[in-house]
Amino acid sequence: MSDVTLQNFEADVIEMSRQVPVLVDFWAPWCGPCRTLGPMLEKLEAESGGKWRLAKVNVDENQELAAHFGVRSIPHVVAFADGQAVDQFIGVLPESQLREFLDRLTPNPGELALREAVELAAAGDREAAQASFQAALAYDPGADTARLTYIGFLLDGNKIADAETEFGLLSPRAAQEDAYAALQTRLEAMKGVGDLPDGADLKARVAANPADLPARLDLAHVLIARREYEAALEQLLEIVRSDRWFEDDVGRKTMLSVFELMGDDPAVSRWRRQLATVLN
Repeated sequence: MSDVTLQNFEADVIEMSRQVPVLVDFWAPWCGPCRTLGPMLEKLEAESGGKWRLAKVNVDENQELAAHFGVRSIPHVVAFADGQAVDQFIGVLPESQLREFLDRLTPNPGELALREAVELAAAGDREAAQASFQAALAYDPGADTARLTYIGFLLDGNKIADAETEFGLLSPRAAQEDAYAALQTRLEAMKGVGDLPDGADLKARVAANPADLPARLDLAHVLIARREYEAALEQLLEIVRSDRWFEDDVGRKTMLSVFELMGDDPAVSRWRRQLATVLN
């Protein structure tokens, strides 16, 4: 527990909340309900083993902070996570409701392991990242979002067989996840590349006969496997333009999957506009 003022709010609340959630208790010495809530929060913080931190703001001494967060009645508790205010309550809650509030706020071990895995993967430590992914899934084998993230990691490392095994462990609900179709497209493309002519041969076929839609589709799959997404989109858009219903609208459907694979790449907006123009 720490006493927070305007001077240390950034360090003790905002920055600390990027590591663990922080509850800020706005209180005052004259407030009767505050004298009830404060010890309850301190007890729960001690029990948490460091899963979250408590920060206390005396509103009489920190009126600017209280005004900034719209505190008009105390006790007023604001929860911070990842540098942002994410939840709050006013007044005294029974201990059972406080525990429910904290359960919503604090990540479970599986979520922490997943976050660590993503950070390790971004840092290039693939061996440690894989161990953390496996730990996250051991905590919660039914976590489809975590497993889909792991599948993407495996495909990045060209571990196609392992990725296919993980796909088989997804629940039926996973198909509703945004990443599902995109990763399935990428997996199928990577699996099929070994059976396809190389990119140069396919490009030659397309150049010789632009109406050869099967060759365009095969070329798109090769390019997706290589993560050359814009080049793949060029081929897929030509399929849509030439024959919207070729292989059950495969051109458009695969483009949508590639958009998901590209994430927040600014080029996605341009390609979405081009697809809309062709469709209309």
